[in-house]
Amino acid sequence: MGTDPRFVELKRRLKVFVFPMSIAFFAWYLLYVLMSAFARDTMAIVLFGSVNVALVFGLLQFATTFGIAFLYARYAARRLDPLAEELRAELSGAADDRATVEAGVAVGGSGGKAVNE
Repeated sequence: MGTDPRFVELKRRLKVFVFPMSIAFFAWYLLYVLMSAFARDTMAIVLFGSVNVALVFGLLQFATTFGIAFLYARYAARRLDPLAEELRAELSGAADDRATVEAGVAVGGSGGKAVNE
């Protein structure tokens, strides 16, 4: 299975989404942390009422997380799930065939009748 070209392609497609998105999110999070630590004056700027830049950045972290989850679900439905389903169906069919053959061997080819009848 691990050498099947379709499985290799499935892993490649997953990496194409996961690695860039993970790097982008980590950079965005690191910006938030570094600005909170070293740009306190900027983060303390009041935008309106009692809402400052730091609060908006923090809330945007949550929004980004949900956005990435939404994008991944769409990407997986279009690019990963069809290929994964194809592989699963093929493996399931192979497992069913193997179980049928093993059941026939276990019965001993006697058509399900006990040998001592």
